[in-house]
Amino acid sequence: MLFNIHSLEWDKELCEFFEIPMKVLPNVRSSSEIYGLMKAGALEGVPISGCLGDQSAALVGQMCFQDGQAKNTYGTGCFLLCNTGRKCVFSEHGLLTTVAYKLGRDKPVYYALEGSVAIAGAVIRWLRDNLGIIKSSEEIEKLAKEVGTSYGCYFVPAFSGLYAPYWEPSARGIICGLTQFTNKCHIAFAALEAVCFQTREILDAMNRDCGIPLSHLQVDGGMTNNKILMQLQADILYIPVVKPSMPETTALGAAMAAGAAEGVGVWSLEPEDLSAVTMERFEPQINAEESEIRYSTWKKAVMKSVGWVTTQSSESGDPSIFCSLPLGFFIVSSMVMLIGARYISGQLLFKLDNFIS
Repeated sequence: MLFNIHSLEWDKELCEFFEIPMKVLPNVRSSSEIYGLMKAGALEGVPISGCLGDQSAALVGQMCFQDGQAKNTYGTGCFLLCNTGRKCVFSEHGLLTTVAYKLGRDKPVYYALEGSVAIAGAVIRWLRDNLGIIKSSEEIEKLAKEVGTSYGCYFVPAFSGLYAPYWEPSARGIICGLTQFTNKCHIAFAALEAVCFQTREILDAMNRDCGIPLSHLQVDGGMTNNKILMQLQADILYIPVVKPSMPETTALGAAMAAGAAEGVGVWSLEPEDLSAVTMERFEPQINAEESEIRYSTWKKAVMKSVGWVTTQSSESGDPSIFCSLPLGFFIVSSMVMLIGARYISGQLLFKLDNFIS
């Protein structure tokens, strides 16, 4: 919250606002230069020369060096980054603008748009640990393969609200479209579809912000071993999904930045020197109309998940209209009603006695 992504320096105004003296902050360096040498151990004397955040490292590891290239990392959540080149693009559709990398002290800075999904791999863990319909994460692919469809069942895993592009904390998870024929296989399939639909929403937002639709999506992360998931992703995006044979793209990106540093020079990042990476490619296998129908139904399910949490007390299940009133006001108003009731009953008894006498 203190860094200015335009000047690439600590922001003086922000530091003054948060009362943080700028002299205590470290020097800002590029992602690829020698910062120092190892002091001891087996790597003594080896330069430390690469520094990238995990999502930026995956972007470099996927060799997304051109404007409009994007990668999606499937882990506990999903993190989709699109390289916007030297242009700092500000999103109008719920995405975040960030520095992608600066691969050298005298090299230009490259920016990216980032969208994040809170629940991706975590939904598989939820099915295993909370519902108990699978014993291991790998089983979900087998269950989904048995039916090959969700049978109209949609799963919105908004366990802690919705992230990009909605940023809607009032949402909660729902499973809808259930019939008497729905079973655990359909729910497993719907859970995988949910990951893909959420990725589609972020990709659509990126396409609108950048103005250039992606021709393909590069993917990495543990969940990409699930071939059903990857095929579903290609079907729902209706563009090819490309998975590198090297799964650890985050580590690869950090190694590339370190090896390309001035004074190290064991890795060239020039386009003509980058070797082609073996890829597994998943092409869409459904028609565009079916893809759009499924996506529009998903959007309908998302809208039903929004607005479940309105106040803290309503989530606890208290239906009383007084749960939204301050305690003091409730007590005072109750006493006023009690006194008023006693006064009215007293007046009625007085009049009744006079009438009888």
